[in-house]
Amino acid sequence: MRNSETSSPIAFPAPLTPYAARAEATRGRLHEEGESATRTPFQRDRDRIIHAVAFRRLKHKTQVFISHEGDHYRTRLTHSLEVAQIARTLARSLKLDEDLAESLALAHDLGHPPFGHTGEDVLKECMAPYDGFDHNAQTLRLLTKLERRHAAFDGLNLTWETLEGVVKHNGPLIGPLAEKDDPLPAAIVEYAASHDLWLDSFPSLEAQVAAIADDIAYNNHDVDDGLRAGLFDLDEARALPLVGDALAAVAARWPDAPRGVLIGEAVSDLIGAMVSDVQAETERRLTMAAPADADAVRRAGRALCGFSDEMNAQVRALRDFLHRNMYRHYKVNRARSQAKRIVKSLFEVFFSEPGTLPPEWRARYESGLEARSSDAGEARLARVVCDYIAGMTDRYAAREYRRLFGGHFLE
Repeated sequence: MRNSETSSPIAFPAPLTPYAARAEATRGRLHEEGESATRTPFQRDRDRIIHAVAFRRLKHKTQVFISHEGDHYRTRLTHSLEVAQIARTLARSLKLDEDLAESLALAHDLGHPPFGHTGEDVLKECMAPYDGFDHNAQTLRLLTKLERRHAAFDGLNLTWETLEGVVKHNGPLIGPLAEKDDPLPAAIVEYAASHDLWLDSFPSLEAQVAAIADDIAYNNHDVDDGLRAGLFDLDEARALPLVGDALAAVAARWPDAPRGVLIGEAVSDLIGAMVSDVQAETERRLTMAAPADADAVRRAGRALCGFSDEMNAQVRALRDFLHRNMYRHYKVNRARSQAKRIVKSLFEVFFSEPGTLPPEWRARYESGLEARSSDAGEARLARVVCDYIAGMTDRYAAREYRRLFGGHFLE
């Protein structure tokens, strides 16, 4: 459905707190457009993200497990939907703009390459001489350049608030408040030159909510997937902070519950406990900071949404366990080893033999449309190859490998 300009303002979400992002006061889009007659600017952003090709591809991009392991484990798509649900719950309870929080949750993983963090590590290594690779910067690149659905502009032309939240959801990228002093990724430098995203400040509270919702979702769902996959057992889980208490409480309520139900109920309780903790801690920080508006949240000097110190310590202990017993499990390591060879081999062959790229991608390199003025031909080729591989799903990358090299990887 086409959007049309309207002289009658639509109904915006209400009531919101004074420090919530205001859709009616958005800083707008890089390319001016008429407003929708039926949707707020943030609702329109959400819909554009959902209809993006990159969003559909999340269905076949995995996080921990490779796609052939089974149909019941989380993919980037199911994870993003779960993050969006948690983000909306928190935004509603804190009287923030739910649509902006949901948009950010749905977009946060778009820039991830195939094979989860393994694929990202390989692309970082391959792109080290050519401005590097960062999945947040790749998300921005997708949203502002690579998605091509509109005649008037490249990308999705999302609002300032959505792009700001995508880039800075973990905090400021430059200045004294930045967690790291690494050079900014090229995609962010390039875009910020034409659209200032306030890279030295924290993002909106909606973006902070989406970021903590991501933490809640992957911590709990990795426990769920790890138990169901047999990477660790219930006895090990019972010894964990948070998880052990949840399992004990469920067993007390439902002593005859089957194993799968016990796990499901415990994970549900864990999510509820973390959401309640974040809500209480965020309200405490907001009371102390008393921000007058959304920009005061950005300039508060610290994140105003987060876990309490006690919950944060327990979550760190849980993450340490998952790193030892799940992410470094020998079965996962074997799949990771295969994935590394696939991504590295694909990059090497496309970079050394650009004639093997599909015609549309070879045309992007040869036309120079993807280049900044300072890009050399080699750097331009590397970025095109990187964009092509980063957009692949797990199974498409495996198929490309077989087409080029033969073999039976990930089968």
